[in-house]
Amino acid sequence: MSDDERKLLDTAGDYRYAVRDGQQVSGADWQSCRLVLTNKRLVLAGNGSNQTLPHGRVTIPDDPEEFVSDVSETLPLGMGSNVIVAAATDDPAFVQTYCRANVGGEVLLVRHPAVVGGVIQDDAEWSKARFAIDDEEFSLQFPDGESIACALDDIGTVETGSRTVMGEQRRVVEVEHTDSEGTSLETHLSGTDRHTSVLRTLFEQLVEARDGEYELTEMENQVLMALYSGVSPFEMADFVGISVDEVEEIYQKLLDVGAVDEVRTRTEVSLNAQGRNMASEAMNEQ
Repeated sequence: MSDDERKLLDTAGDYRYAVRDGQQVSGADWQSCRLVLTNKRLVLAGNGSNQTLPHGRVTIPDDPEEFVSDVSETLPLGMGSNVIVAAATDDPAFVQTYCRANVGGEVLLVRHPAVVGGVIQDDAEWSKARFAIDDEEFSLQFPDGESIACALDDIGTVETGSRTVMGEQRRVVEVEHTDSEGTSLETHLSGTDRHTSVLRTLFEQLVEARDGEYELTEMENQVLMALYSGVSPFEMADFVGISVDEVEEIYQKLLDVGAVDEVRTRTEVSLNAQGRNMASEAMNEQ
């Protein structure tokens, strides 16, 4: 291990080949190993031999569920003509830890803010920035010394798409969050296929781990979407056509599931990151 390589994780795990030499492998047996993660690579150590997956040569497949049933706990990693599936035996945070190690400290292509309050910022340009992430926030350090930071709990929706970036067609990860005044922003991140595949997985994991599954009624979804669209909490009863008491019951339900934050003791609430994500999903289902 070189002087600049740091061990981040050493835990029991298992791995198997899902694709080997370009051929799908069906019914492959899991092999026990030690998962040794550093800031440079993942090593699958077991049975006297090591499989080494350098971060710079790995991507996460576009459709990981093709290879695993639970993406939150089991990680498919593509390298060359192989796809190796790895899982930690007793570390539920393994996937997030791996993603943070893979892209932490990397220089990305960034457009910020790409969207403000739902309005595309046509004059926003792409720039290089160094990406960092810890347990509380992710940050971007730009060459001119400017930096931005976003609390992980404030991440709302995460989308991926293909856009023209510095004259080339690239994959882009679009992360919605808010500024210090509560205005919805989007930061767009791009780079190599490795960067975008790992960033997509990382941010989706963060949102899914926070949100959980909530069953809302049709009226509760209407209130959520109205808040997302900018309807004042005080105008909600007239807007959706129910009584003030019914609106406050719905606000209480949204508070219970963590979709809104209470602003005043009665009536007023504000949508938070989880609520924005839930509202976006509800609108997409309409």
